[in-house]
Amino acid sequence: QVQLVESGGGLVQAGGSLRLSCAYSGGIFSFNDMGWYRQVPGKQRELVAAITSGGSTNYADSVKGRFTISRDNAKNTVYLQMNSLKPEDTAVYYCASKMHWGPRYDTWGQGTQVTVSS
Repeated sequence: QVQLVESGGGLVQAGGSLRLSCAYSGGIFSFNDMGWYRQVPGKQRELVAAITSGGSTNYADSVKGRFTISRDNAKNTVYLQMNSLKPEDTAVYYCASKMHWGPRYDTWGQGTQVTVSS
C-alpha cells in the first residue's frame, strides 16, 4: 500500500524560503508521477507543481520562477523548493502520486501547513 508523508512546512516571512519533502513508500517510486497541491479553506485544491517519472516538470503560473520540484529516486522522495514566498502562498500543501500511465493522482499525503507572514 502506497503511503506519502510530507514534512518541511512551517511559518516563514514573506520573501523567505522553505523546502517541502514527501517520502514515498509501499510501491515503486520511479514508476510514479508526483505532484504538489495546495488548498486554502473555501477553495479547491490546486496543482502547484508536478514531475513525471521521467523528470519532466510543470508549474502553476503563480509559482513559476519561484518554486522548483525535484525528485530523488534513490531516496524515494520528492521535494518542493519554495523561494520568494508570498502571503498568498499560505495553504496546506499536499503530496500526491500516480502511476505514470494512470489517469489521475490517486494517493495523497496528510498535508503540511505553510504560512507566510507579511
